[in-house]
Amino acid sequence: MHELSIATSIVESVLEFVEKHDIKEVVEVRLLIGELMGVEQEQLRFCYSAITKETAIENSTLEFDRIGASVYCPHCNYRGGPKYWDDALSFMPVITLQCPECGRAVEATQGTECAIKAIRYVA
Repeated sequence: MHELSIATSIVESVLEFVEKHDIKEVVEVRLLIGELMGVEQEQLRFCYSAITKETAIENSTLEFDRIGASVYCPHCNYRGGPKYWDDALSFMPVITLQCPECGRAVEATQGTECAIKAIRYVA
């Protein structure tokens, strides 16, 4: 479950920001999460909530902006959305790094992001 390590990193960064800028209350933390990160949003929210207890950001919420995946195939020059594995026994679509056009390996050009986009707070 890499959601816990992501949540821990976010909380550390936000607490550092709060301390550095003498902020009274954080209302919301908004993240950019790429589709290729494989992050389960509810698990990340749960982890965030659990580790912010008794901190300066305890009452803040965690919100998400999803970034869709895009790939590039150096073999046939395909650029666009990735191929999904339809037979996967998963609750979410599984992206393959296989070209939808020629079937060879592709490179991810978008969708690997995981970053804090904004922090809403009361000064």
